[in-house]
Amino acid sequence: MAGTAGGRTLRVPARGTRPTSDRVREALFSRLEHAGVLDGARVLDLYAGSGALGLEAASRGAAEVVLVESARAAAQVCRQNAATLGLAGVHVVAEKVMTHLRRPPTGRGVDLAFLDPPYDLPEDDLAEALAALVPHLAPDAAVVVERDARTPAPTWPPGLVRSTDRRYGETVLWFAAAADTAATATPPAAADGPTVTA
Repeated sequence: MAGTAGGRTLRVPARGTRPTSDRVREALFSRLEHAGVLDGARVLDLYAGSGALGLEAASRGAAEVVLVESARAAAQVCRQNAATLGLAGVHVVAEKVMTHLRRPPTGRGVDLAFLDPPYDLPEDDLAEALAALVPHLAPDAAVVVERDARTPAPTWPPGLVRSTDRRYGETVLWFAAAADTAATATPPAAADGPTVTA
């Protein structure tokens, strides 16, 4: 990890999750920091696994992070990682993503959302989650979806517009923006190397 929790190692669930590689995570957060979206952000980490993405965001300046993970063992690992790092503003919600997203939106809206579902999650289920996420987003929100490079592009619902994507070996990161700012937003210059890497 980097930021205030730099150098710390996270626990990983024994099975059932697919942690984002260190290489992909560093490239992702270099990009997000370059875009200036982390400082003071409200972050939602869906399909959180070990909580690595949300906790990295908290370490790099996010004000509030919600980790949503349905697997009981993984949710417990999220709690343990958050406690070990001692990062303020981190909350773990042990429930299914759609259960969480079907609740009425609260507060000022989410500034940054991560969706890193299991690679075998059906595309229709991912599309449903993206559509349910839209009402929870702040007007200038950013959304990042991590998928296997062999899967098709996500189906972006009304309210979200794809901005770019980056591939790292067998992993692809899809970036989108809330629709009311996507038309005028310019994707930040890549701070993470070439688009396609071996």
